[in-house]
Amino acid sequence: MLEKFQAVVIGGGPGGYVCAIRLSQLGLKTACIESRGSLGGTCLNVGCIPSKSLLNLSEEFNKLKGMANKGIEIGNIKLNLSKMMKSKDKAVTVLTKGVEFLLKKNKVTYFKGHGSFKSKNEILIKDDQNKERVIQAEKIIIATGSVAVSLPGIEIDEKIIVSSTGALKLDKVPNKMIVVGGGYIGLEMGSVWSRLGAEVQVVEFLDHITPGMDKEISSEFMKILKKQGIKFNMQNKVEKITKNNSGAVVLTTDKDGNKSSFECDVVLISVGRKPNTKGLNLDVLDIDLDQNKRIKTDKTFKTNVENIYAIGDVIDGPMLAHKAEDEGIAVAENIAGQSGHVNYETIPGVIYTTPEVASIGKTEEQLKELNKKYKVGKFSFMANSRAKAIDDVEGFVKILADEHTDKVLGAHIIGPHAGELIAEIGIAMEFGASSEDIARTCHAHPTFSEAVKEAALSVDKRAIHS
Repeated sequence: MLEKFQAVVIGGGPGGYVCAIRLSQLGLKTACIESRGSLGGTCLNVGCIPSKSLLNLSEEFNKLKGMANKGIEIGNIKLNLSKMMKSKDKAVTVLTKGVEFLLKKNKVTYFKGHGSFKSKNEILIKDDQNKERVIQAEKIIIATGSVAVSLPGIEIDEKIIVSSTGALKLDKVPNKMIVVGGGYIGLEMGSVWSRLGAEVQVVEFLDHITPGMDKEISSEFMKILKKQGIKFNMQNKVEKITKNNSGAVVLTTDKDGNKSSFECDVVLISVGRKPNTKGLNLDVLDIDLDQNKRIKTDKTFKTNVENIYAIGDVIDGPMLAHKAEDEGIAVAENIAGQSGHVNYETIPGVIYTTPEVASIGKTEEQLKELNKKYKVGKFSFMANSRAKAIDDVEGFVKILADEHTDKVLGAHIIGPHAGELIAEIGIAMEFGASSEDIARTCHAHPTFSEAVKEAALSVDKRAIHS
């Protein structure tokens, strides 16, 4: 007899394991299948968590080198990259083991192996010893995440030509690193290795970095990164990457047809990600995909095949761990007969560089495209007491509000703790708050959050400290 479950989640990343836990909490007999050998998906294993560990450690290293100017004399600062990597790996291990404990605590059956469809109610699981078993499920949720993509004709070897995965595991600091792509991941990893001593150059096809971000923030961000020593080669298309004995040569062509070559030790390819649906055997069920090979779903995350659902990076929308988590909870509640939903207007995006960059809601460019009348309120961290006290004053808070109703439509922050500050705006937007609501809420002094209050005051041109 085949083991039967009411719900099975294929994928143990942020969307998958959260979905499985919520399903079990709602009373369904649930299983979760993960092929990696450890839970947490890309985020915990080779993405969000290890990259944030290295971003933090490299920033601490960078700060220590400048402490003498602030009256703290430490002596010679040395980098021990091996120990730094062990610290990063320890954080990953602790968290992945923690997720495994959460599944056990919530009575979710965990299968280690690769899951694929045998039929719409049967899943074949093959473990790392090639042993196979089949389980049955009434409901199946696909949550297999995404994988990094390369450029045509360029093969990632994770040594000289690396994805973000390889960039997290380099055993020495490169003298020169070329980052292909000026998005979130490339700029974060470029920042890590720049702080640790590498000469970093970014090659970007567009005329601006961080596509989709508010242009004013993007422009300020690029200025700050340049001051930190990262060089930018904009509107350059990578034609070819050739490996040699010392590393690689990146050949590019700019918008005017001029050709350039960049020699380096390591090339980081950071040009996006694609849905990880390979090996799922979706053809057996004729599951509909869109033109980008993402699984098509309705508002309740149902596919065109009865009782099969999909969430996270395999469907439309931003490829973010927290978006997948919210979808995991929503689809679980829908399956259990509740009314789960996700508000895609209030999903924040954060870049964990120094300074951090965070966005939520609409950008100015999007509002102009929609012909929406809006007001802008801005406040610089240069005028924030807490930022001045600790000499961390780069950046500003920008709030966009409806011209007639004053409802907050979006916010964009570049500066200290931007990733934490954006949550206040998220809550405000969830409750349909106006900029006036934020402005009239008492904020503790001295805190970075006062910059949010002042930006809200600035929407009506009544900021106090600027």
